[in-house]
Amino acid sequence: MTDNTELTQARVEPVTSWSKVWLIPLIALGVGVWMVYHQLSQQGPMIQIEFRSAEGLEPGKTKIRARDVEVGLVKEITLGKDLSSVLVTARMTADAAPLLTQDANFWVVRPKVSLSGISGLSTLLSGAYIKLEPGNSSESAVQFNGLDTPPLTPAGAPGLHLTLSSGQDFAYAAGDPILYKGMEVGKIDHVHFNVAERTVYYNAFIQAPYDKLITTHTRFWNISGIKMDLSAEGVSVQSGTFQTLLTSGVTFGIPEHLPQGEVVNERTYFKVYPDYAQATTPDFKFSQEFLLLFKDSVKGLYAGAPVTYRGLNIGKVLAVNLPIGSAQAYLDTHYQIPVLIALYPGQIGLSDDIQGRELLTEQMDAWIQNGLRAALGNGNLLTGKQLVELSYTPTLQSEIQLASLREYRVIPTVSGELSQLTEKFSALLDKFNALPLQDMSSNLNDVLASSAQTMQELQVTLQGMQSMLGDVKDKQLIGQLSATLASVEKLARDFSQGSSTQGDIQQTLQQIQRTLQQSQPLLQQLNQSPNSLIFSGQGPEPQPKAQGAQ
Repeated sequence: MTDNTELTQARVEPVTSWSKVWLIPLIALGVGVWMVYHQLSQQGPMIQIEFRSAEGLEPGKTKIRARDVEVGLVKEITLGKDLSSVLVTARMTADAAPLLTQDANFWVVRPKVSLSGISGLSTLLSGAYIKLEPGNSSESAVQFNGLDTPPLTPAGAPGLHLTLSSGQDFAYAAGDPILYKGMEVGKIDHVHFNVAERTVYYNAFIQAPYDKLITTHTRFWNISGIKMDLSAEGVSVQSGTFQTLLTSGVTFGIPEHLPQGEVVNERTYFKVYPDYAQATTPDFKFSQEFLLLFKDSVKGLYAGAPVTYRGLNIGKVLAVNLPIGSAQAYLDTHYQIPVLIALYPGQIGLSDDIQGRELLTEQMDAWIQNGLRAALGNGNLLTGKQLVELSYTPTLQSEIQLASLREYRVIPTVSGELSQLTEKFSALLDKFNALPLQDMSSNLNDVLASSAQTMQELQVTLQGMQSMLGDVKDKQLIGQLSATLASVEKLARDFSQGSSTQGDIQQTLQQIQRTLQQSQPLLQQLNQSPNSLIFSGQGPEPQPKAQGAQ
């Protein structure tokens, strides 16, 4: 009984709460955690870009690309604090983190048509996107200012950056080409106007390997549009490329009178000259100023006009109608206009230094004593521009009193050729106007009236003389005819009565008859033998033989 009870007693074991079914959600949770970790590990930093406008940008759709590779996505677009810009928040990839430096550039790529070409056509189908251009800085950043237009020169591009300034009326825009012998080697990157200096500066970039052409003696000049030059050699027309005809352009070179110079390896300032002629003209550092007092009209004379001596450019005009101050009363009394000029010692054959300038000042007094004078000349008949001409006038070689106004030596002036011609013509007109033309006209009218009356009287007289001569002529013809008839009648009467005239005529006729009779044998001989007077023989006249006869 006891054994059976032990055999039938139940075994009690504890029940566990773990089930294999829980493995499935655990695995799913692990996969999810891993996916989140992978996603977070692949994500890059969140950046913010400020643009003027959000045109073409959409959150969740607009991508950020670098070298045509997707490196980010726009997440949010909001207005800026000052409501004048937009803030674009974008998530970048982890691979793009090294590209986010302080000098990195962002801009929106859209379709664009310009003179330099067409760009962004791919965005017509895919939509606008933001392009990232890496910089060279080693410091990272997450706040950026987007560009309105893409930079013309990529960051880190091999080449040379320059600063240009023209100081003239012509101006350039970003993207205008820089040419060398007709080939584009660079562009204008940026235009900056300095308000304090009132000067426009242009940041230019010369791409490699053409940057080695820039030396310390390189000159830049303008080639915008078409330039026409009318000179003694004819008409010269110069132009750049087709693009520079529509916009503007710059070219450069080294003048022939200068050496090659040293290659420029860093940003340097260069001046842009208006044309090739001025770019190749030597630059002189020293000059001496002189004052001219003109009585002639200075219309067409402007600052910058050349000062020439026998056709050679030796200086330029600095100012017209220069204010003299206390000496203005002297000018008003003499009705003279002050013109300030600068002469270059280097252009006159002197040294381009302080000694050359001092020597020019000393020599000027002697030149004035020898008759050196200044006059206005025609620079261009079409535009009416004038220039200053220096020349010697032998008739004025005499001791004169040298004059100075303020600190300037005064060079005496004479009237120009056009002014002298105008004065002579005006004097001729004055003499012509001084003639008593009205009295002469009245006297001439009286003379013409008297002449007309005289002609009428002469006509009547001639008619009377013609009538009288007609009567006289008729009477003379009748008398002559009567005398002639009387003579004929007398001759006929004498001939019919056997006058001496009739006997003489008959005797003459008889002599002629005898002479003819005596000449008859000679005429017969000549008729038979025409050569008997030459050949005296009696033989027959020789006859020509027929061809082939023996």
